[in-house]
Amino acid sequence: MELFLAILLFAVSTSITPGPNNIMIMASGLNHGVKSSLPHLLGICFGFPVMVILVGLGIGVFFEMYPLFHEIIKIFGVIYLLYLSWLIALSSPTSLDGKLSKPFSFVQAALFQWVNPKAWVMAVGAVSAYTSLSTDVFNQVIYIALAFFVVSFPCVGVWLVFGSGLKKYLKSPKHQKTFNVAMALLLIGSVLPVLKELFDQYVA
Repeated sequence: MELFLAILLFAVSTSITPGPNNIMIMASGLNHGVKSSLPHLLGICFGFPVMVILVGLGIGVFFEMYPLFHEIIKIFGVIYLLYLSWLIALSSPTSLDGKLSKPFSFVQAALFQWVNPKAWVMAVGAVSAYTSLSTDVFNQVIYIALAFFVVSFPCVGVWLVFGSGLKKYLKSPKHQKTFNVAMALLLIGSVLPVLKELFDQYVA
């Protein structure tokens, strides 16, 4: 029980802080509303615990053996996040309800976890810190995944509700545009450490 409470605290502190998931769900809340963004929210809440389980049960070891695959995913993830930043920045109130602007589906949000740098840090960090080979690793990984599943709904959901609530304060197209650009810049900022790491590794 003490270990599970420690995992819960870790899950809350990492799930509620700004990152690609929270920034994107807040932007979705503003641009599409809570109801249309629920598949996005559910995709995060189910997709990340599944990622934790798979990382904890062997994929992390696979990437340690073949680091090139992890590097490829990391580079693809950065490119994809920059692309999403560009889409968010270009979103305008006139296109929010049109075909050019759609919220993430459940599957898209779940798969996004695998190219989300913060998700990798959280999953690997949790598995590394809260598992021990002296006891059943499978049960420990399930507990970690369960902790993230429990806290993700309120921690990520508050960003969605906050984004939706901003809509009444950002009534003018100019203000909504400014918000979208700000969210795009925050999303870019969330991947700057990864960009720096890749630059130092392959360019510098």
